[in-house]
Amino acid sequence: MSSSASNFKRQDSQPWYKNYMVVIFVIGMPAFVVIACLWFVYYSYQIRDSVVRDDWYMDGKTLYHDVSRDKLTYDLDLHGKMQFAENGDIVFYLDYPEQSLQSGKLLNGTPLTYPDTLELSISHATDIKKDHDVVLKHQEGNKYIAQVDIDPLKAKYYLQVTNEGQDDWRMQDVAKLPRSEVSFEPLPVFAES
Repeated sequence: MSSSASNFKRQDSQPWYKNYMVVIFVIGMPAFVVIACLWFVYYSYQIRDSVVRDDWYMDGKTLYHDVSRDKLTYDLDLHGKMQFAENGDIVFYLDYPEQSLQSGKLLNGTPLTYPDTLELSISHATDIKKDHDVVLKHQEGNKYIAQVDIDPLKAKYYLQVTNEGQDDWRMQDVAKLPRSEVSFEPLPVFAES
């Protein structure tokens, strides 16, 4: 009996920090988990999603999409054509309906005028660093121009032309850029059946 007691003492004489089971399972694994969690938090912060760019607003816990500007584009029967040159020049043509051009008034009764500037938003589908917001400046007639350097790698972009004036309208389209031309049409969802 004394030999078994001395065996037990000899096994227990080693300090706890020299036992490999304690180092691996009690200290090592929790330390590894903490370091891995900190790395994942840092990494998720670095690759976070960009903010949605559109007319969304929140009322309580309900999200609403404001389409009044799109509806005004449909009501005024506005069309547009955008041409892209290889040197970065953008030419936009704002087309009013023939009835408005003849009468000198928009379809809602306001006088027909071409705004001095229009806002152009070019948003890349996935990379916020490739987004561009520029001002289209009125030249003559229905012609507007701007300068933008678009990435030469073909990708999906959301295009939006807006008028921030008395008639607050916007035209939207989705296109793979670069390309030579994009047409803007009123959204057909507002057509009354």
